[in-house]
Amino acid sequence: MRLCAGLDVALDIIEPCGFPLDDARLKRVAMDYQVEANVKRHVSWEDFLTWQAETFPAARLILMTTKASLPYYDFAFQPDDILIAGRESSGVPEYVHERSNARVIVPIKTRSFNVIIASAMVLGEALRQTER
Repeated sequence: MRLCAGLDVALDIIEPCGFPLDDARLKRVAMDYQVEANVKRHVSWEDFLTWQAETFPAARLILMTTKASLPYYDFAFQPDDILIAGRESSGVPEYVHERSNARVIVPIKTRSFNVIIASAMVLGEALRQTER
């Protein structure tokens, strides 16, 4: 939420997500960003796809995953792309992989970055390329 609020980028949370949204700690952290953050919750993947088709029909779904082979910096981002990040522990279900228009990876030598660091890197490159 902090990343999206700071960069003025919308955040869509698709249930079930990797943390309880009613958790007191999340509410405490989100309090500082709720005013600036553009957050939308979707009750399911199907709900998200319906919303996406109605709101951004030309948008591509770009999955950030360790199962990709294309480095994010070699990918040509477009202004309407929607970046998708999964859970740190398990990633995303196979049906999300199947529906994604492209998959990119943050190539690193160690085990992995956390999902926020990786998302920040990919989002920064996407914004740089689209001159936003």
